[in-house]
Amino acid sequence: MAEPVTADLTKAAAPNRPGLGGMVRWDTVVGALLIVLLLCSFSFVDNFGNALNLSFLIGNTLPIALIALPMTMLVVAGEIDLSVGSIAGLSGAVMGALWNHGMAIETIIPLCLVLGVVCGLVNGLLVTRLGLPSLAVTIGTMAAYRGIAQIVLGSDSVTDFPQQYLDFGSGRIAGTFIPYAAVPWAVLAIVAVLVLHATGVGRSLFAIGASEEAAYFVGIRVKRLRLAMFATTGLVSALTGVFWVLHYASARYDNATGLELSVIAAVLLGGIDFDGGRGTLGGAIAGVFLLGTLQNTMSLVNVSAQSQIVVTGVLLVVSVLGPRVGRRIVRARARHRTTSAPEPLPTATA
Repeated sequence: MAEPVTADLTKAAAPNRPGLGGMVRWDTVVGALLIVLLLCSFSFVDNFGNALNLSFLIGNTLPIALIALPMTMLVVAGEIDLSVGSIAGLSGAVMGALWNHGMAIETIIPLCLVLGVVCGLVNGLLVTRLGLPSLAVTIGTMAAYRGIAQIVLGSDSVTDFPQQYLDFGSGRIAGTFIPYAAVPWAVLAIVAVLVLHATGVGRSLFAIGASEEAAYFVGIRVKRLRLAMFATTGLVSALTGVFWVLHYASARYDNATGLELSVIAAVLLGGIDFDGGRGTLGGAIAGVFLLGTLQNTMSLVNVSAQSQIVVTGVLLVVSVLGPRVGRRIVRARARHRTTSAPEPLPTATA
């Protein structure tokens, strides 16, 4: 039993840096594409480089960037959560309903975050305790949470939140194009990178994604860790719902509709393997801002919203196929070198 477990955990440590044809890491390719896109946009797209547009780009990308942090860890561990947009919408709906009932905003926000943890725990318990597939579970809860949000708030739109909170959600640091909300996001991103790539928790997530059985036999608490990641994803989704309300100055039950597609597309575009066990958080962040920059650029050059959805779908397919094709090329080259290697000459005998 020990030999297969050791082999599986060795594979779990290796794929953190997916490559393209054995020559270039996929996340490096995505980072390079982001730089090229930024250079082209600054050079050839009118109004892309002004402070207002850059602030708009970052602010619109932050909801995706927030959820991408825990989603990356969840996908690395071999799971997925498609209910994140609905949790964000439910958080915003509860925020609007409680504000309408006269509750203080300082009390509402923590309650919304607790609600997000509860939603994440429901997802996690269904997956880890009942053994249900996370894809099916979160498709179901995606619809359920959105329906609850509509029950909570109905078709109303709440807009009269305290101005200082709205300024934080949509304002930017004086003299710069950087939104206020980008600062706490950067802190969370640094923490997430350290957790995933420099702690035992991160190594355990990669091991679980590479081989759940192997991880279990070396003492990793597989179910508990996955449950914690679902709860964390719910928490950050609820935080994203609060930010969405403050950024767009509107609480509606349909806030963040379709956000899950953008998050998954960005994470997979950044090189996170859908099967788990491979990828880097830096690549996922690069994928988020590549997708956000591309959408912003297309809007500035008057590409229709429908065409932008098509581009997002194509990028999602490419992001899944690219690393897999690269690994197949590596294996084919290895087999070719093995079969074409000359046989050793026989040694002379006395």
